Amino acid sequence: MLAAGAANYPTWLLDFSIGYKGCMWSRVPRAFLAAACAAWALPALASGQPDCSSAASSLPPRAASAAPGSEFARRIAAASGLERDALIVQEIRAGNVPPHLRHARAVTLASALPGVPRVTLCVLPDYLAVGSDDDYLLVPLGLGAALSLAGEFGFELPTRRMVDAIYRQAALHLAPRPLPAGDEMRSTAFVQWHTDIVRTQRASTPAPLDVLTAGHKKDLVLTPRLDVMPGRVAIYGWHRADGRPIQPLSLVHGARYADYSHGVRFVSTTAWVDGARRSLGDLLADERLASTVSDEGPIRLSTPLDAIASASSAP
Repeated sequence: MLAAGAANYPTWLLDFSIGYKGCMWSRVPRAFLAAACAAWALPALASGQPDCSSAASSLPPRAASAAPGSEFARRIAAASGLERDALIVQEIRAGNVPPHLRHARAVTLASALPGVPRVTLCVLPDYLAVGSDDDYLLVPLGLGAALSLAGEFGFELPTRRMVDAIYRQAALHLAPRPLPAGDEMRSTAFVQWHTDIVRTQRASTPAPLDVLTAGHKKDLVLTPRLDVMPGRVAIYGWHRADGRPIQPLSLVHGARYADYSHGVRFVSTTAWVDGARRSLGDLLADERLASTVSDEGPIRLSTPLDAIASASSAP
């Protein structure tokens, strides 16, 4: 468990110490902690450790006058579907993104195949949100809107294998909290309700907002199945404490569908292979390296993703 004082340490130190069991924030004096973690982390930095510090730098700065999440929720209360997506996209493009989401975290994946190098990804610490650190709204999006923002700001959606790795390596696991099933699942009221539940869960822990956090949403994911089922959205995740997902990979919904349980987790298009920068898109298409980042083999979609997303208006 992380202590509140961890927020006072530099981002790079927190990044390295999160997964290092010798650096437990609540069990050692701060001065000793800082020295021990730095001694452990600096050699890794010097040896070409992937740098995620600029992964979210393309997001515009947040204006002081930007709406907090609760105000934005009231503004979009009556909106749904493409209308709500457009209003969310407008806010993200204007930079109304909480500061903690701009601190990407490193997630490393290893292939089961011999001789295939490890791949390190830079992922946003939580799901896409509008507002400030003190008042934010976790926002679901239809596939088209999610892909549009991802492409604009240098991100991809994760694969199923990436989602599993993010959960395993997350510093903070939040238990899934399903709401009653029904048509209201797609409403902004349910989006706000679930955000309030997640924020209450977070408030019960001393973990800083920008630690890698997982378990509380289903992910929009990339899969080769999108090529054979255009006009659908692929969702996966919502992991239980034992690491098993509530939601298996599903393409049951149309590409415009979004409900409170969906989250958009962005992954930088820049990946790291043996300390060298590589395009994540290239890795996904590579016959040899794809096994590291996808458990469905290479992802080479013959149809552009924007065409896949707009192929159907089915719910």
